[in-house]
Amino acid sequence: MILAAGRGERMRPLTDHTPKPLLAVGGKPLIVWHIERLRAAGYTRIVINHAHLGQRIEDALGSGAAFGVTIAYSREISALETAGGIATALPLIENDVFPVVNGDIYCEYDFSRLAEPLARLAAGHDRAHLVLVDNPPHHPQGDFVLEGGRVINADIPLTPHPARYTFAGIGAYHRDLFAATPAGEKAPLAPLLRLAIDAGRVSGEHFAGRWVDVGTPERLHTLDSELKACHAA
Repeated sequence: MILAAGRGERMRPLTDHTPKPLLAVGGKPLIVWHIERLRAAGYTRIVINHAHLGQRIEDALGSGAAFGVTIAYSREISALETAGGIATALPLIENDVFPVVNGDIYCEYDFSRLAEPLARLAAGHDRAHLVLVDNPPHHPQGDFVLEGGRVINADIPLTPHPARYTFAGIGAYHRDLFAATPAGEKAPLAPLLRLAIDAGRVSGEHFAGRWVDVGTPERLHTLDSELKACHAA
């Protein structure tokens, strides 16, 4: 699943007429980079939720045939936040375990790395697997601590920790994580993750490659310049 329902307030005026996942970097919309990487890892059925200017996303991507995938759309009248969006889209998701990526990030993560975590989720105990990255300048405190492949809530008190990382917006989930989340209602993901983490049911990994939270026009421009320079080299 690709999450594409956000409004992108910090990206205005760019997002007044273009959904944030359709903003281009390196010659392609952000969401197309994800689709191509998912397809390269063997994922051929993708669910995309949308709200703000959602029809533009459907017009741009269509059925997914041009990318070698099949796309199903979960249409939201207004954005339902991450957990609400996933819970609402569950009828379109065939498997009990599945990867999810935020549509407004750029990341060179190889989604085939999720095969083993997804197998573990399907087999039993864990309810989520999170991809964590080094803390960016705009989020120096990070989100979670990673120790021995397990994600730990260690934010109270919020003290420096050498293994505290930022959630990349890429994860694998078991549908049971959303069992108590009503479809069609707003619900954030963080509380569900923190409960599962406290129960010892969340694994994680550190990704050290290129990752950008494309949250401002400045970050978008910088990333676009970097990618174009890489392709020209």
